[in-house]
Amino acid sequence: MRTTTNERATRLVDAPPAQVRLLLIDARAIPGWNPAIRAIDGPAEAPTGVQYAIKVRGGLSGTWEYTRIDERRIDVTWRVPGFLETGTWLLGPHGGGTMVTHQFQHQGPLAHMLSNAFRGVAELRLDRLAQQVTSP
Repeated sequence: MRTTTNERATRLVDAPPAQVRLLLIDARAIPGWNPAIRAIDGPAEAPTGVQYAIKVRGGLSGTWEYTRIDERRIDVTWRVPGFLETGTWLLGPHGGGTMVTHQFQHQGPLAHMLSNAFRGVAELRLDRLAQQVTSP
């Protein structure tokens, strides 16, 4: 497989790292801030190595998996036919908030076809995550 997309962005989120982390590992909350994921099936908080069934934009089905969950780092992988994303979320305390860095790589023929559509998606996800975590 050829890597077709590499994205990275950083934002200051006005919430403590523990609160941001809880949102990131709440699998059922993912569709609220990740525009690619339409639905996810499974318990709210997953351990690493558990595959969740997902539906994504365009009606494709696949899996979501946490591959690493630490206090300051969360790694995820999700895939649908022809597309694989490996992503990382890095959390660092910054004043009363959290400096969050999100990066991902895409592989596969579908990823290659959609590579232009994913430009700026790391920023979009961070903006939506920040909005979600600070909403009452």
